[in-house]
Amino acid sequence: MVKTAVQKRDEAPAPHVEVLLTSKGPQYPPGRMLVASPLEVQEVVMRIPPKRVLRLGDLRATLATKYRADYTCAMTTGLFLRIVAEAACAERGKKGPAIPYWRVVRDDGELIDKLPGGTAAAAAQLEADEVAIFHLGQRVVVANVEHYAWVPPPPRQRTAAGDVAPATPRVASPAGAGKPGAQGAQGGRGARPQRDKRRGPG
Repeated sequence: MVKTAVQKRDEAPAPHVEVLLTSKGPQYPPGRMLVASPLEVQEVVMRIPPKRVLRLGDLRATLATKYRADYTCAMTTGLFLRIVAEAACAERGKKGPAIPYWRVVRDDGELIDKLPGGTAAAAAQLEADEVAIFHLGQRVVVANVEHYAWVPPPPRQRTAAGDVAPATPRVASPAGAGKPGAQGAQGGRGARPQRDKRRGPG
């Protein structure tokens, strides 16, 4: 049975961090890479204020900071954004705040053509938001994207009891890590303290 966009959004796995020991391409250097989730992407998108836009790079950086990763996977972030947009369209008219997915743009300000309605629908929404756009050949771009760009505030970190902290992501160990091997001489499982054989003064 094919899942709906709403099911894909709500039933997706929780965010997790993968540790890459070697580069897998220009966008995948060694380090801690976050694979987010549609719900995490939606949470950030819902906070984009009117008359502003969110660049994909800033979206990924915000998610990476929240989960203490070095960066966020670009490919899955784009996929999750599309799921969020399609789910928002499916739920249109229901109670709850609108999810302004059309306010997410590429880093250079270009509108994303793979979202529902394409660039034409996004352009109409942004113009209603009083965001200036222009056509550059086949591309539709936000004029002076730096002026309209919104950068999410840093996520709260756990600094004291009662503070809100992000959910702890599942960390995928790198290849070779976690294999059973020799443990340290001290504190190893099953280690017994050696008996002191020295005799006291007679």
